[in-house]
Amino acid sequence: MADKKVLPASITIFGAKGDLTWRKLIPALYNLYIDHHLNPKFHIFCVDFLTVDNASYHEWLLTGVNEFSRTGRADAQKWTEFAKHITYVQGDFMKKETYDDLKSHIAKFEKQENIRGVRMFYFAVAPRFIEVIADALCKQKLCNRDALDRIVVEKPFGTDLDSARKLNRYLAKRFKEKQIYHIDHYLGKEMVQNILAFRFANHVFEPLWNNKFIDQIQISVAEEVSVGKRGGYYDSSGALRDMIQNHLLQLLCIIAMDCPKAYEAEAIRDAKIKVLKDVRIYNSEQVFKNVVRGQYAAGTVGGQPRKAYREEEQVKPDSNTETFVAARFFIDSPRWKGVPFFLRTGKNMAKQSTTIMIQFRDSPHKIFKDDITPNQLIISIQPELEIGLIFEGKVPGLHMKLLPMEMDFMYKDAYIESLPEAYEALLLDVLDGDATQFMRADQIEWAWKVVMPILDAWKKNPKKQLQFYESGTWGPAAANALVKPYSKEWFRLNHEPTPLPTPAAEKAQIVAAT
Repeated sequence: MADKKVLPASITIFGAKGDLTWRKLIPALYNLYIDHHLNPKFHIFCVDFLTVDNASYHEWLLTGVNEFSRTGRADAQKWTEFAKHITYVQGDFMKKETYDDLKSHIAKFEKQENIRGVRMFYFAVAPRFIEVIADALCKQKLCNRDALDRIVVEKPFGTDLDSARKLNRYLAKRFKEKQIYHIDHYLGKEMVQNILAFRFANHVFEPLWNNKFIDQIQISVAEEVSVGKRGGYYDSSGALRDMIQNHLLQLLCIIAMDCPKAYEAEAIRDAKIKVLKDVRIYNSEQVFKNVVRGQYAAGTVGGQPRKAYREEEQVKPDSNTETFVAARFFIDSPRWKGVPFFLRTGKNMAKQSTTIMIQFRDSPHKIFKDDITPNQLIISIQPELEIGLIFEGKVPGLHMKLLPMEMDFMYKDAYIESLPEAYEALLLDVLDGDATQFMRADQIEWAWKVVMPILDAWKKNPKKQLQFYESGTWGPAAANALVKPYSKEWFRLNHEPTPLPTPAAEKAQIVAAT
């Protein structure tokens, strides 16, 4: 990040009183400021409909920085200096007067600084406001310079393929593709970005990165949290839309992509698109053989009782929405033909964990009777940032006895400096005009094409094979059956706990209907 020299900028955040702004965006911009990554000539305009004075708004933002910033509580002097760059703009997103007022503020700033720098507009709003805000920015000519002006759109980007296409076309009529940044914070995570370096800067691995040497790949994102207060949103979304369609398919693309022609945005995005185009599309019968969906029942996570999903606030008491998905995908390309990619995500699981496990094929000539553990490459994105290689080695002594061992790289052992948060890296990329870590419109549509047959099959058969799992476990038993015969169960890091089976857990493993 130190090499990036961003231009002067006016940064507008729509949804200024929202949770994303409070927890992520302002803390990220504050850290960029104190680490001298922002151009000294910048201003942040925060737009929302609530009436609040600038001083009170600054105080509220400070509480978010103090609670969520990776650098801890804000330095009083540095915060005072940073806050001078923040102006709250009260206005209704639906009214023209709001954009007149915003335009006036931006013009005043640019005139005062005698610059016309970057204009970044961040849509930290509900999906229903995306088209409204985009249209107003276009009509007011607030975002009309291709090389300087950018919009940032958060997920969910559409609710299905048709709505995503419609939104893509709506935005494409008003902005150039290079102005539109579809943000997925997973792509800003340090370890996710390191995967590209690991794969393509170390030739020792790339020759093995194919179906001749790799047996299976597992990508798992387990969450300890429940849906909490998001029940109203989540009940119309579910884990497939919320996690698989974007985060996990993004990780799949990075793991499976061919080496791009250059470390350049369009080359990398082209390589990712190629992966999605080669993912095998399932018919309805194949969906129920290759995808497991589950919903959490009551249980205990981290010693705290958790209620069942159907008992959560704003969730229908007979809801069939999935809070867990495990899927087996195949990529029908010469590189990956025949290799299963297992993707799993779920809420109220035993441990917060995001891991990628690449398992290599067995030794072709087994000359040792205890050569039973295959080589595995483990990439842990959270809770630990680490890369480990599992290999067989001889136990010291007079006899030839093998045991699995691990070579390990851990960020906390190698680096002492605090790592930037994902939003810091991505916001700086937007200001710098670097779209490498952002999704392109066609990539979003291809990701929807992969999951649409699954959504359609579930819509036609809303209760079929819906599994229930006790909160605090690793999901329904059917998920382990999915990875056989390649594995007995899903891979877990050694420091992840294995919940003991309970009568409640066994009772929870039920099938609602067949």
